Amino acid sequence: MKIALVHDYLVQYGGAERVLESFAEIFPQAHIYTIVSDKKIIKRSFSSKIIHTSFLQKNLLARRWHRLFPLLMPLAIEQFDFSQYDIVLSDSSSYAKGIITHPHTLHISYVHTPMRYAWDDCQKYTQDFGFPRWIKNMIPFAMNYLRIWDRISFSRVDKVIANSNFVAKRIKKYYHRSAQVIHPPVNIENFYVNSQQKSYYLMVGRLIAYKRHDIAIKAFNQLGLPLKIIGRGPELKRLKKIANSNIEFLERVSDKELPHYYAQCQAFIFPQEEDFGIVAIEAMASGRPLIAFKGGDIVEHLENNKTGIFFEKQTPESIIKAVKKSQKINFNSAYIHSQALKFDKKIFQRKIKKYIEKEFEKHIDKKNKGVLN
Repeated sequence: MKIALVHDYLVQYGGAERVLESFAEIFPQAHIYTIVSDKKIIKRSFSSKIIHTSFLQKNLLARRWHRLFPLLMPLAIEQFDFSQYDIVLSDSSSYAKGIITHPHTLHISYVHTPMRYAWDDCQKYTQDFGFPRWIKNMIPFAMNYLRIWDRISFSRVDKVIANSNFVAKRIKKYYHRSAQVIHPPVNIENFYVNSQQKSYYLMVGRLIAYKRHDIAIKAFNQLGLPLKIIGRGPELKRLKKIANSNIEFLERVSDKELPHYYAQCQAFIFPQEEDFGIVAIEAMASGRPLIAFKGGDIVEHLENNKTGIFFEKQTPESIIKAVKKSQKINFNSAYIHSQALKFDKKIFQRKIKKYIEKEFEKHIDKKNKGVLN
């Protein structure tokens, strides 16, 4: 059984790259195919892997600002040759699922989300990433092409896995396909429960507009409570300008330091709508309650008043109310931690391996019966 792994682009390390990392551990001999890659990311987690990149890798501008080239991405991903493989496992939030495979090759796609800037608000996408005006003017016209390509290319996928029930519903809406749900991996063993906390609240994640750091900052400006923010991104300068002195931007911290920040915070602030939200599960693995917007997949995992507090509106006022409510509740850290155990990386890898083996067996059976052309 010869298998290849396909990833959108290896230019940062986040939740999608953790999934790819887990895939590479399950299938250590598998080659990785991606549109563009960054040597720093490869050195960090994929140094022992054989990485194949597209023609865009030769373009310095495309390597640094790949989001400026949406119309070239379909061409780039379609030019890889997978004829030598029995299985191709893609993980994708945009283009990786659009590969072209031989009829006898089984393509299983692990979908983080349908292409957000094609199917959701493309104007919001251009604002989130701070594109220049000429790009902003072009994108709405490009989206028509990308929607058509995205839907057609998705029809080539043989089997679909969604990273959450929330994403499975979106897949059903946009692609009219059913998906098996397997939640992303979390390195639960890296996090621990601390019996004593410090006075600060915590946020972790890329500083992008849709994650709504702005409303949390405005809320804590009024509360006057300490808030630590870990992460970098295009919103950093703007967010620093609106933050009072009680809000600290730590930017990037090491993997070794991160669990300590989780374990010692009063609560974890999660004001965005996410397809899954690994950082929220990491906070739960640390026994810390969530103060979360009631939207996206977190609705499936947070027990109101037991593992955290929901707020209904993405406003500073709603966060303030939720924070004050949380201060009156004595949360059980051991119970919160127990609710994160089902997301452990080993469980994820076991489920993925079992699913692939089962589907490949079915695929071979069809091939032997002459069902595949």
